[in-house]
Amino acid sequence: MDDDDRWYPCLGELPGALAMQVRAQPVLEVPAGVALFEEQSPCAGFPLVLDGAVEVHKQAANGRRLRLYSVLPGESCVITQACLLGQAAYSARGVTRTPSRLRVLPTHLFDALLAQHPPFRRFVFGLFAERMAELMALVEEVAFQRLDQRLARLLVERGPLLKTTHQALADDLGSVREIVTRVLRDFADEGLVALRRECIEVLDIERLAGRAV
Repeated sequence: MDDDDRWYPCLGELPGALAMQVRAQPVLEVPAGVALFEEQSPCAGFPLVLDGAVEVHKQAANGRRLRLYSVLPGESCVITQACLLGQAAYSARGVTRTPSRLRVLPTHLFDALLAQHPPFRRFVFGLFAERMAELMALVEEVAFQRLDQRLARLLVERGPLLKTTHQALADDLGSVREIVTRVLRDFADEGLVALRRECIEVLDIERLAGRAV
């Protein structure tokens, strides 16, 4: 379990029976763009991301999406945790952002690890608390900050050269493409960014950072 031990040290020194059960779960090779779970679908198990990235987002009936968070190697999906702990269906959608490798622990094994292995239990609830804090920050940002502030902050964080589309930025911000395009054009008119096909270059990061506050 080299990858498991590397990214999930909480699985180290497992009791023999539990170690054998974890090792017996196959590692899945999943291409980019594959939905691992959908809203209202039952939870099949607890994923350990060994390579790649999974994006979790909420989608409205009108098609608008809001990115909640990404799950990277060594991390965990709080939506999955909530489903397993509450025996509920998924309330969001998870899609591989890049080609990914995962080991999925079935529900009964997840329950056994929680009950019998304190390091795993501390990992699950510790990351649960961290993710909840991130989601509360996202709610505050969406509810109380203007779109131009949020877009400026995103460009500063990901710049100076972003290979992306206006639609992808809108999805990340929980907005619509037309509004994001209008704000980007305003930034371009001010000399803050340069817009090219599926590419945005930050030209004045200091002034753009000032727009983020």
